[in-house]
Amino acid sequence: MKVAVPVADGTLCLHFGHCQYFAIFDVENGAVKGRNDVNPPPHAPGVIPKFLNEQDVAVILAGGMGHKALELFDQFNIQVVTGASPVDPQIAVEDYLKGTLQTGANVCDH
Repeated sequence: MKVAVPVADGTLCLHFGHCQYFAIFDVENGAVKGRNDVNPPPHAPGVIPKFLNEQDVAVILAGGMGHKALELFDQFNIQVVTGASPVDPQIAVEDYLKGTLQTGANVCDH
């Protein structure tokens, strides 16, 4: 399974579409086995969901995400978790895997 985290300034980015890069973690048997940082394509409607689907991402952890992006990820059967705090991406993934990732409201309002 692959878990993607949008990153800005080294931490989970609160606004999904404005990240500097995506940290994509390879997960096996409930543990992180590797990480690959990839630059996103230019931000435009529908581009990033397609891009992450092509990377075989199954889960995305984000601070906030717009409704259209949520719908597109749903069409690709990619689970989206919003409301995550700006923490180290690996810590976010490890907490998600342990079931202890604390989330709040989706911080994106469009």
